[in-house]
Amino acid sequence: MVTAVRPLPVHRVRPAPRTAALRHLGPNWYAPVMGTAIVATAGAGLPGPTAALRPALTALWALALLALLAVLLARALHWLHHRDQARAHLLDPAVAPFHGCLAMALLAVGGGALTLGADWIGIGAAVALDAVLFTAGTAVGITAAVAVPYLMVVRHRIEPSGITPVLLLPLVAPMVSAALGPLLLPHLPPGQARPTLLFGCLALFGLSLLGTLLVLPLVFGRLVTVGPLPLALTPALFLVLGPLGQSTTAVGNFADAAPSALNTRLAVLYGVPVIGFALLWLALATAMAVRARRRGMGFSMTWWALTFPVGTCVTGAEGLARHTGLVAFDALAVALYALLVVAWATAAAHTVRGLVSGELLAGPRRAPAAPRPTTARTR
Repeated sequence: MVTAVRPLPVHRVRPAPRTAALRHLGPNWYAPVMGTAIVATAGAGLPGPTAALRPALTALWALALLALLAVLLARALHWLHHRDQARAHLLDPAVAPFHGCLAMALLAVGGGALTLGADWIGIGAAVALDAVLFTAGTAVGITAAVAVPYLMVVRHRIEPSGITPVLLLPLVAPMVSAALGPLLLPHLPPGQARPTLLFGCLALFGLSLLGTLLVLPLVFGRLVTVGPLPLALTPALFLVLGPLGQSTTAVGNFADAAPSALNTRLAVLYGVPVIGFALLWLALATAMAVRARRRGMGFSMTWWALTFPVGTCVTGAEGLARHTGLVAFDALAVALYALLVVAWATAAAHTVRGLVSGELLAGPRRAPAAPRPTTARTR
């Protein structure tokens, strides 16, 4: 009896397509764009002589613009070549809310065009760029604010332990539009355009604020009844600061757009209590982040949650400083901005390192496949 081992058929290994690295690129990658843009624009409003900082801040805005273009291209390729994964992101309750980040990235870069970009590209080009990005960002933000809650009700099944501050993301986007829309008012022709935009921003303010008031109690209730978030998700607690700081910024910009004693009082009466609650939540989120870090929390893209939301508190404090004249709010803005810069530098360094190593774009790890058994024939 002779036993001969049949050689296994040779399969040619097809080279992986160049877009394979983008398969797991989710909508959360717009967060670095938002975080970079807010560092630039928030720095432009700091008290004191900041003229020396403007070239650096403008360069940072330009970096955010380039990052926005890069992520837009990468996400377009993702939808083109990995449509199944893109649809899976929409149906994943943990990922779907991040689709609101696209709107906020567009709006943040657009607002920076007027605040800083005009220094380099001129006021005409800055207004045109902001108008395009504001219109697109507002449309995407309203769509996300409707579509994501719809999916939560119809398709998603969220357990109590799955309720996290990430659910706030699609609801914050209209508030960003409400805060940045008044910047365009002086550049609109007189007549119906200006009041239409202003009242539209007020409607977006209400949309976002009332939506946040529905979700925020669920988030705090989850923390109290279920316990702390998983270690990797702990930085998401800082997302609660987004609607708080951004709404304070919005009412301040409303008062600037329609100056009057009444509007200034309303901005202060709203902004001071809300920024006070924001500081309370900042202390709570910081304590939870320190606890998670001590327990082994490593870097993930959720660390970018420490940038844009904190930046909105900076711009909110700057608005309160303008309308109250209190040095205390100037000091608060500077202190929060220092925290913002440290958080941005930390997240940016880890992100660049993760991109170079390929770890951030790698999919979830799977167990290695078992070796294929060798077949034999006896004759």
